[in-house]
Amino acid sequence: MQTVTTLDALRDATAQLRASGEIALVPTMGALHEGHLTLVREAAKLAPHVAVSIFVNPAQFDPNEDLDAYPRQLAEDSALLEAEGVALLWAPSAAQVYPQGFATKVSVSGVSEGLCGASRPGHFDGVATVVAKLFNQVQPEIAVFGEKDWQQLAVIRRMARDLDLTLPLADRIVGVPTVREADGLAMSSRNRYLSHNERTAAAALPREMKAAIARIMAGENVNTALNALESALIEAGFTSVDYAALADADSLELLNTAPAGPARLLVAARISSTRLIDNMPVE
Repeated sequence: MQTVTTLDALRDATAQLRASGEIALVPTMGALHEGHLTLVREAAKLAPHVAVSIFVNPAQFDPNEDLDAYPRQLAEDSALLEAEGVALLWAPSAAQVYPQGFATKVSVSGVSEGLCGASRPGHFDGVATVVAKLFNQVQPEIAVFGEKDWQQLAVIRRMARDLDLTLPLADRIVGVPTVREADGLAMSSRNRYLSHNERTAAAALPREMKAAIARIMAGENVNTALNALESALIEAGFTSVDYAALADADSLELLNTAPAGPARLLVAARISSTRLIDNMPVE
């Protein structure tokens, strides 16, 4: 595996790889776990060369979030990626991604405005901006993301359509189903922040989401089911619920009745200072 940290080296490396086949990119912020490695394995099925980026993006952290506390373990992550047969690791510095005088922002209206966008102002502008840069830097034919952050995936696909991106095309931005722990909790780098008791309580999130979906599909009023979901999470030990919403799977328009087409149940909730997100299909 080749590791590069400058744009000149990246362009040389990707040119060499592309001469013998397509590149699939897996963007990450590091602190890799089995969920990330599942994305890498899926990418390897789609293209002969897999590139992974590791960049803790300051533009997607708001002032109330501790950017410095985000886990960074480049040596360990690099070893995991090399064991998976990754061809290229792009690990730029913040100065490389956002050089002095940087003044451009990509903002995606609509899909970025509710849900996590409402409670984390500017977050998805930071996501869209850095992903647009990663696509321009690596120029992958395919990009692979996890479905755990469904809103992020919707924002990136919308951006690709609206900006007529050719590398990758919007329909080659691939979503991979969420990888879960044995008790159903979605794998996340943030899970490591949970104490033993908090981790036990966190298992209520997927369990109560499944129960809410069953109630909605059985004909229960959507708002009643969502309120019951929120109450069950608080009772289980969650500190607060940012949102619990039923939304159209593509537009993320909120739904008040059982869906006629593909939809998602999306939840963000906090245990102490740790914010967990999850979503599940409702169809």
